[in-house]
Amino acid sequence: MLSEICTFHVNAVNSSLIGIVKTVLIIIGLMVVLRFIGQLMIAKRNIEEEREINKRANEIANERLYKLRNFGKVKIHKNSNDINKKGTNSNTEDVPYEEI
Repeated sequence: MLSEICTFHVNAVNSSLIGIVKTVLIIIGLMVVLRFIGQLMIAKRNIEEEREINKRANEIANERLYKLRNFGKVKIHKNSNDINKKGTNSNTEDVPYEEI
């Protein structure tokens, strides 16, 4: 009877020790996986920010080139109201026609 109790106690201690080790390994594994997923999400966010910055830089460069090409040129529009409706050029000014 006593030997059965001792054997049961040793088996129970051994089982619980193995269970604790498994639990600790699972927790460590989950932490590693979560850290990896976090790093992937940070990298994705950085790539998206870089794309936005590059897009804005390209838009600014294209606008600068457009302005340099058209500097000093005069554009005549048939109706300034059409331009304001489209919203393409809201800084147009109606100038009265005067003959020289």
